[in-house]
Amino acid sequence: MDSQDLAKVVEGKATPRGKFPHVRRAGDFLFVSGTSSRRADNSIAGADSDEFGAVSLDIKIQTAAVIENIRDILKSVGADLNDVVEISTFLVSMNDFKGYNEIYNQYFGYDGPCRTTVAVHQLPHPHLLIEIKAIAYKPL
Repeated sequence: MDSQDLAKVVEGKATPRGKFPHVRRAGDFLFVSGTSSRRADNSIAGADSDEFGAVSLDIKIQTAAVIENIRDILKSVGADLNDVVEISTFLVSMNDFKGYNEIYNQYFGYDGPCRTTVAVHQLPHPHLLIEIKAIAYKPL
């Protein structure tokens, strides 16, 4: 790997559930691996249970947590959300699209990244409703 390439697991973020980095630089581009609302302690933002064990999942809380996790990952390599040029979003249910979009629009506008959103059968934990991967452009 030359000085322009960097692969990094970010301290204070949820440890990847496989051998891959949170972010990798390739030239002037930064590739952020699929990111969820999982916290460093493996709890999940937007997933709560009551005293009977009934679980409630909140797409708005999860979306904000995912975007903020991506922001923190980018910050660790000297970039920010303004540098994001493409986002790919994976939703377990398109019924969550409205809530996801509402929160997404608080972070990005028409001048923001290109975006693709697809529904997937499942994510790596049953309480995850959303995962996002991002590509940023940040020349050295």
